[in-house]
Amino acid sequence: MASGDRGDHDDYSDVLPSLRAMRDEVDDDRRTRLREDVIARCLPLADHVARRFSERGEPIDDLRQVARIGLMHAVDRFDVERGNNFLAFAVPTVMGEVKRYFRDSTWSIRVPRRAQEASLNIAKASEELLQSLGRSPRPSEIAKHLDLPVSEVIEGMVARSAYTASSIDAEAGSSTDGWTLADTLGDEDARLELVEEFVTLQPALERLTDRERKILTLRFFKSMSQSEIAREVGISQMHVSRLLTRIIETLRAEVVVEGPDGDDAQADVGRAATKVRGTPPGVTA
Repeated sequence: MASGDRGDHDDYSDVLPSLRAMRDEVDDDRRTRLREDVIARCLPLADHVARRFSERGEPIDDLRQVARIGLMHAVDRFDVERGNNFLAFAVPTVMGEVKRYFRDSTWSIRVPRRAQEASLNIAKASEELLQSLGRSPRPSEIAKHLDLPVSEVIEGMVARSAYTASSIDAEAGSSTDGWTLADTLGDEDARLELVEEFVTLQPALERLTDRERKILTLRFFKSMSQSEIAREVGISQMHVSRLLTRIIETLRAEVVVEGPDGDDAQADVGRAATKVRGTPPGVTA
């Protein structure tokens, strides 16, 4: 069957003999030819997954390329000794590759990979704490849960605001069956919708001056050094250092001081201030 003739209900079971032959083949050239044949026969599957994400603003050709990379991973990783349902293994593998592409590429401002990963860990921890506490957790509670400094939690929250998200409740393209973009993301992506945990940070960000917000963006979103920021903003490097320290202190105090008990909240602020005196974490002196 030609790859273009695949139907929507094809289970791709006809590739199993080739996958088994790949496992048993000792000649590298023949094994490569078998692999290429399986991939070619399964291209419609990768293209179908790519089309599922086509309404999220990325070029369809790029999505097809990413999905086909995921298909290659599926062909290489499928264990014919542990199962005979290649389709059930391939679909989540290909979708996972496409989702990673969106995770890594759809940031409106370039955010360091470490900050991207931290923001996702914070979202997951926030969801877990929301269930156990019955309320949105404070950044200090998230920090304790993840065994991280509060400053890193705040940085992750700020980084989260740089993520470019399509409207996940919008109908996907010209679909007539009622599914939305949220339906294409899978359960694991539902945590990306949880913005309630980060609401406490927003008022503090809004109270920063335009220059302070610019400095914050240049440092944490564009990974610029203090000297580079100084040249960009037109002030001294020492002034940049003082401003960064003050900004971090302000944000930390704003979000930590929300505890139900005033004394405990003040204690949290004191501990946080002690940890960030001097150069804030992640800032090059």
